[in-house]
Amino acid sequence: MIELRGVGVTYSNAWRALSNVQLKIDKGEFVFVVGSTGAGKSTLLKLLSREEVSTDGTITVNGQDLKHLPLRDLPAYRRKIGIVFQDFGLLPNKTVYENVAFALQVTGATRQTIRRQVPHVLDLVAMSHRPDAFPNQLSGGEQQRVAIARALANEPFLLLADEPTGNLDPETSLGIIQLLNHINVRGTTVIVATHDHAVVDFLQRRVIAFEQGGLVRDELAGSYRATETQTETQEERA
Repeated sequence: MIELRGVGVTYSNAWRALSNVQLKIDKGEFVFVVGSTGAGKSTLLKLLSREEVSTDGTITVNGQDLKHLPLRDLPAYRRKIGIVFQDFGLLPNKTVYENVAFALQVTGATRQTIRRQVPHVLDLVAMSHRPDAFPNQLSGGEQQRVAIARALANEPFLLLADEPTGNLDPETSLGIIQLLNHINVRGTTVIVATHDHAVVDFLQRRVIAFEQGGLVRDELAGSYRATETQTETQEERA
């Protein structure tokens, strides 16, 4: 579903954020993207959401060439991608229900669709019991669940999560990552950029690792750190 061929990103200050990235992600996969700060994790997610455009190479998502995607088609593309951030990004003056409904309203959804879809996604993230609460009345984990519900409102084929557990305690983080795994099992492709060793090691899904803009590891059922077998394989190739 996603393919990157020779993708590079160079910013105006000559900083090379990504270099010659070759990557394929199939429909329905769950992928962790790991690496130190500045390694290229967030840049990859920004490319997939078309917030950034690659300097080199090609990116295709569902057969669409993102580099040459016409501006008129960009809103329709983004409506089918859910994005979850570290800081939740909820509107403080809107209730849980209104925050999720807003994601549908901006796409022109009908009232009937909103009345049907909002309770559905709130139930999916186990927040249907607090539709009238405001963000400041929720715990960090609850706020992130609402943010995930909002990202799912338009039934995206792809969910991008950038450090979704960065502001949460370990126990809450595991709950959030289990929720993302549940969403993936239901058929949504999920890509999570994270520094959280515990959630990566707990879930044991596909792990791709970046260093200084380069893709240095791609491991099925991986952990945050390369296994001894994986390290030996990399040394042999070198």
